[in-house]
Amino acid sequence: MKFATAFVFAAALFAAGPAFAITPKEKMDICNFGANDQKLSGNARKSFITKCMAKGDEPGAKPKSKPKAQAVN
Repeated sequence: MKFATAFVFAAALFAAGPAFAITPKEKMDICNFGANDQKLSGNARKSFITKCMAKGDEPGAKPKSKPKAQAVN
């Protein structure tokens, strides 16, 4: 049931396309939804929310990281 709810929620976000920009409040609501869905509390919840807020605006986006240096031959 919770996976179906999460899937529908993610699909609605994805359907909006690249022109869809979420506000920080909407992002926090999404992160809280995920934490509630996993029944997280305490430090685990805080860690999850921090990582979630650091991700990009796209559903399932990975946190932004520095590009790795390429080896020079």
